Amino acid sequence: MGRVRGSLLIVAWFLLTAMPLSGGQEVPGTAGETPALQSHFAESLYLQLRSVGLDRSRVYRVREASFDRAAIHITLDDGTIAFTEDVNGHVTGAFFEGDGDVLLIPPDQVERASMELFTGAAILEERFVSAYFRFNDDTFAELQPSLRPADNASEFVSQWNETARNLAEGDPLRLLVSFSRFLPVSGPAPLPDVTRGAAAHEDHLLHARLQGRKLGAFDLYYDSNAVEQIRAGQLRTVEGSSYYDAWTSFSLNPPGKRDESLDSVAGDDGRAGEINISRYKIRTEIKPPTKLDAEALVHIEVRQGGQRTVLFELSRFLHLQRVEADGHAVEFIHNQALEGTQLARRGNDLVAVVFPEPLRTGQEMELRFVYGGEVLSEAGGGLLYVGARGTWYPNRGLAMSRYELEFHYPAGWTLVATGKRVDVPASGSTENSVASANTPPEQVTGWVSERPMPVAGFNLGKYARVEAHAGEVMVETYAASGVERSFPKASGGTVASGPLIPPGLRLEPPPMVVTPPPPSPARNAQPVADMSARAIEFFARRFGPYPYSSLALTQMPGEMSQGWPGLIFLSSISFLTTAEKSQLRMNAVDRTLSDGVIAHETAHQWWGDLVVWSGYRDQWIVEALANYSSMMMLESEDPVQFRKIMEKYRDELLEKNKDDRPLMDAGPVTLGLRLSSSRFPAGYEAISYGRGTWLFHMLRYMMRDAEQKAGKRPSGAQGAQTDEPFLRALRTLRERYQEKSVTTRDVLRVFEEQLPPSLWYEGRKSLDWFYQGWVNGTAVPRFELQGVKYSDKTGSTAISGTILQKAAPKGLVSSVPVYAVVAGKTLLLGRVFADGSETQFYLTGPPGTRKVVLDPHQTLLAQER
Repeated sequence: MGRVRGSLLIVAWFLLTAMPLSGGQEVPGTAGETPALQSHFAESLYLQLRSVGLDRSRVYRVREASFDRAAIHITLDDGTIAFTEDVNGHVTGAFFEGDGDVLLIPPDQVERASMELFTGAAILEERFVSAYFRFNDDTFAELQPSLRPADNASEFVSQWNETARNLAEGDPLRLLVSFSRFLPVSGPAPLPDVTRGAAAHEDHLLHARLQGRKLGAFDLYYDSNAVEQIRAGQLRTVEGSSYYDAWTSFSLNPPGKRDESLDSVAGDDGRAGEINISRYKIRTEIKPPTKLDAEALVHIEVRQGGQRTVLFELSRFLHLQRVEADGHAVEFIHNQALEGTQLARRGNDLVAVVFPEPLRTGQEMELRFVYGGEVLSEAGGGLLYVGARGTWYPNRGLAMSRYELEFHYPAGWTLVATGKRVDVPASGSTENSVASANTPPEQVTGWVSERPMPVAGFNLGKYARVEAHAGEVMVETYAASGVERSFPKASGGTVASGPLIPPGLRLEPPPMVVTPPPPSPARNAQPVADMSARAIEFFARRFGPYPYSSLALTQMPGEMSQGWPGLIFLSSISFLTTAEKSQLRMNAVDRTLSDGVIAHETAHQWWGDLVVWSGYRDQWIVEALANYSSMMMLESEDPVQFRKIMEKYRDELLEKNKDDRPLMDAGPVTLGLRLSSSRFPAGYEAISYGRGTWLFHMLRYMMRDAEQKAGKRPSGAQGAQTDEPFLRALRTLRERYQEKSVTTRDVLRVFEEQLPPSLWYEGRKSLDWFYQGWVNGTAVPRFELQGVKYSDKTGSTAISGTILQKAAPKGLVSSVPVYAVVAGKTLLLGRVFADGSETQFYLTGPPGTRKVVLDPHQTLLAQER
């Protein structure tokens, strides 16, 4: 399925600052190429920040010194500390060796549980023997009273200078964001102290890389400009794979007090809303099998000014040649080249654009990026692999923008992109293209977004095309005649059948082994198109009209699929027939899951493309909603398989890792990508998709049961199911938040509007209990009945008993359906709020009732009894 849709700058930033100190992907470096008349002030500053060493004149003995950065408390008990050389008159770092300790107390149960998972304790309280500090404030001055001259200054610097220079590589872009606002327009000048004036309370950074006595090397961050200002984590390598374990990450702002207009999508400092991109115009020339050249015009609007440097995402494999602002060349940093060093061959997917003066609130401008590089690869079978689907153009995360795309590519290939296809007038080549007499005939296509979209992309292959229709919506499917070279091979062959062989008679030659023919996705393209068209019709009846005029499904090499606005990248596996999937040893449940990918990615047209998530803690919403949408379709067609898959999702949460901890301990859905870690590599998929799907299933049936008991919906009435409260809430969600980002709280508020009175816990029309215990919780409890008693009355039976809620935290509240079994059939008696380990209930059933059961239709995420 579409595991991680789109890329967010906050994720890239977190990983960038936690990069290992050696190794890494080796790629050619590029430097900002500006005209000779423009000085490279930003480049010079960046290079100094990236390679700054220790200053022999600033080595001190330090004792009983401590400093706090919000929730972080660091003490340097006894040791030696050397501060870094000046960077334009400012000290930005220090290296300490000796005895120290750190204290960090996460603010809530979720973050404390996360900390305990990785460190063994809910509170970080660790002694360390060395530390590297990076800062943009007055840390040096703050420590002065505790410093005394050291006797071994030269020896200390000789021992630790190279280490300090290597560690300096982790933070230069973040520091450039801080210090570039003080760059002169012409001529070098000392940097003012950023703690003075208006910036004093706005921009504070501390990054500490500590060598703990028990925990090894780990990172602490305080970043006043980030949405979540405090972070702690550790890079770990397990069985050859590297993970960045995020121990904790949290905001210092009270819940509900943050400026959500500035953090709908993560940006260079966690607040992409400061810069809005209203439209893109991108002209791209593709030269299969690997090359792409492009020119992107990006219209930006400054919502909150003051910054000189703005970060964009752009693939490290692209060579950025030029950036202009309103026609004037500006400096930029992208995979900065340092010839003859390892740094020349390392890079990242961030571009820093440095403006000649601070941006002003309300300012608008057009940026022009000219770039090219090898971001495609030939996968075989007539397929290309677009390896930079989300970073082939400069972007700032998932922000709603309008797009005009123009593609030039050779004849013989088929290109499909997001948006609506339009005619393109003849025009010249991109700035960095090279024409020659041997250039093959060229095709040109244009694509224009029909409404603002969070992302734009394309796919290219030697495709055959089929189509289907969902009302007025055209569904096109593009598939190649073959599969990629890396496609898994079918297991074995089959023996050709023939007449029975009499005993003892040997035939020559032996029976022929028939090898199944290789898969041909193009052969099975029509069923794929038909299935997506059925999904569009199913979803449109429930969520509202399909958001675009058409949908294209394109074959893509690899196992992952992604649903983008009007364009689905669909794995070759999804084009296999049932027999071909069986030859890959896929069981019935896995085959059903694989078939469901088509509906899942189609559902992303509503959830993820029309309505997007706000931050990493909310990404589960669109993945779980898309998945549950496909599951609702499956439930309507094959309830047995639906139940088996839901059981599979539950069982995956209970599977234990090598430390004998169940996967559900990875955390709640609200931890997003943090769920995948060295402890639980598959945590994100199992929890965001599996548990998330169960959460919406629970909400749906809670609300359906409550409305049924209120007499508003006949039990089992198929026609009424499209107007059940759950679906009414989803239609409201779509209407209210289309072309906007949504938070988990936003979603629950919409569901609260449809909440029947019988689901008002403690008399409040609120789902806070569901959020605290289930959305922001991890439990998979077990429910049992105890001490059930029946008392017959005239025309009814009074039923009392106790519901036991086991394997659950003390405060978990659950809405448990209780059914009577009468004449072999189950009849809903009502729902009981199970609050704590034991809850008494009193219900009324049909006369003669002598048996009650809990949740016979499995609408609760619960362990089997």
